[in-house]
Amino acid sequence: PLMAQFHHPRAVEATTKYFLTQATAAAMLLFASVTNAWLSGQWEIQQMSHPLPTTIITLALALKIGLAPVHAWLPEVLQGLDLTTGLILSTWQKLAPFALILQVNPTNSTILITLGLASTLVGGWGGLNQTQLRKILAYSSIAHLGWMILVLQFSPSLTLLTLLTYFVMTFSTFLVFKLNKATTINALATSWTKAPIITSLTPLILLSLGGLPPLTGFMPKWLILQELSKQDLALTATVAALSALLSLYFYLRLSYAMTLTMSPNNLAGTTPWRLTS
Repeated sequence: PLMAQFHHPRAVEATTKYFLTQATAAAMLLFASVTNAWLSGQWEIQQMSHPLPTTIITLALALKIGLAPVHAWLPEVLQGLDLTTGLILSTWQKLAPFALILQVNPTNSTILITLGLASTLVGGWGGLNQTQLRKILAYSSIAHLGWMILVLQFSPSLTLLTLLTYFVMTFSTFLVFKLNKATTINALATSWTKAPIITSLTPLILLSLGGLPPLTGFMPKWLILQELSKQDLALTATVAALSALLSLYFYLRLSYAMTLTMSPNNLAGTTPWRLTS
C-alpha cells in the first residue's frame, strides 16, 4: 500500500516487481527450512550444519535485501517510488533479512565473499552512468550491503556497525533530496536557491557515504579492510577497496553538481527562493 499509494503506472510496476521478488525469496526461505528439517530433523536455524539449506537460505536472503547477482530488481523498484517510500525500502526493510542472516551466520565462506565482492563491484559500476538519484542510491545500497556481507562471518558486530552507519547516512541523504524535491542530478544543481546552507553541507554526507576519511563512513570500511587482512584475505580486501573508488566517483559527481558548479543566475533558477516563505 505504501508503494502503490500514488496511482502512477511506474509506482504500480515497482510494487508488483517488489512483491514478486519478495514472494520468491520467502518461498525459497520456506523451502530451505523444510529441507533443513528433512535433512537434520530439527527446525532450528541457529546451528544449520548441512551446506545445501544454508546456501539456499543465504541466496534467498541475498535476494530479499538485493545483493548482486540477484540485485536487478532494486534499482528498478526504487526508481518507481516516492523518496519517502524509497527511504523506508532502503533502511527499515533491510532489518528483518539481516536479523535472519546474522542468526544463520553461514560458515560457508566462499559464497558470502563472492556475494559481497560482486555487490561492491556491481554497486560501483552500476551507479556510474546514472543520472537518476534514486537509482544512484539503489546502487550505493548494493555496494554498502556488499561490504557488510564480506565481513559477516568474521565479525557480526562489525556488520551491525556498518549497517547502522549506513542507515544514518542514507536517512540524511534521502531527507536532503526530499527537501530539495530533487530526483535527478540536474535538479541538484539548482538546489542552492532552495536551501543554500543545507546544499553547502550535503557533500559531507555524500562523501561520508563514499567512505572518504575523516568522515564517519570511512570508519566501518577501514575496520572491515583491517578484519579481512587479519583473515589473510588480502586480495579480497584489495578488490573491495578498489571498488570503493567507483562508488566514490559518483558521490563526487553529486557533490560537484551541488556545490562546485557556477549556478545559472536566471530568473527561473532564483524564483523558488523568493516565492517560498
